Amino acid sequence: MILSIRDLYVNVEGKRVLENINLDVDKGEIIAVMGPNGSGKSSLAKTITGHPKYKIERGDIIFDNIKINDKAPDERAKMGIFMQFQDPPHIEGINLTTFMKNVVESRGSTTDIMTLINSMKEISSKLGLPRDATSRAVNFGLSGGEKKKSEILQLALVKPKLAILDEPDSGLDVDSLKIVAEYLDQIHKETNMSMIIITHYSRIFKYIKPDSVHVLLNGKFVMEGDSTIIEKIEREGYSSIKV
Repeated sequence: MILSIRDLYVNVEGKRVLENINLDVDKGEIIAVMGPNGSGKSSLAKTITGHPKYKIERGDIIFDNIKINDKAPDERAKMGIFMQFQDPPHIEGINLTTFMKNVVESRGSTTDIMTLINSMKEISSKLGLPRDATSRAVNFGLSGGEKKKSEILQLALVKPKLAILDEPDSGLDVDSLKIVAEYLDQIHKETNMSMIIITHYSRIFKYIKPDSVHVLLNGKFVMEGDSTIIEKIEREGYSSIKV
């Protein structure tokens, strides 16, 4: 088990946003977390990665057999947790190549700069990123969809134990969605990393198949099962799910 969440209650500035959350993710497993806007999906992602605004009232987050409730975000990242943001930030003053060299080396690996540059160029080409994206400041001048692709590039280089993908499909047109989803599937097959894919749409799952699906409403998991849940949501919407 790479991730185990037990009886988790979370608040932000005194307001409870997650309640009685239980979730297990095995090594190599792909988990879909679905729900409408405001259901708590991003709150779950930010809690797992240690965002300081998200306070655990009770419950535990166990990652790779270690309780991480009190660990800082950078400690969790170094342990092998990666998050692709719903709205990736623009970071001034450092280009993407230098940024990634620092990230890789912070995890105890050494990297030859030319090898890194060549890898980034190859991945950028596969994802359809602008040719100069790796020499720009991180996410500078990129569209919303291109920022998502940039973070998938970072994921491919870091190769974490657990990737949390917060709406990787938003901001992508039909062609870009297919490219990103198929590349994520390729990364998964090559590395056997665990993935939590967070979304309110079903379209990404045409290209990458989850092992299980969990539906979040009003900060609680209300349904879990196989891909037939995705088909039900696609046909009938979230309003069809009776709590």
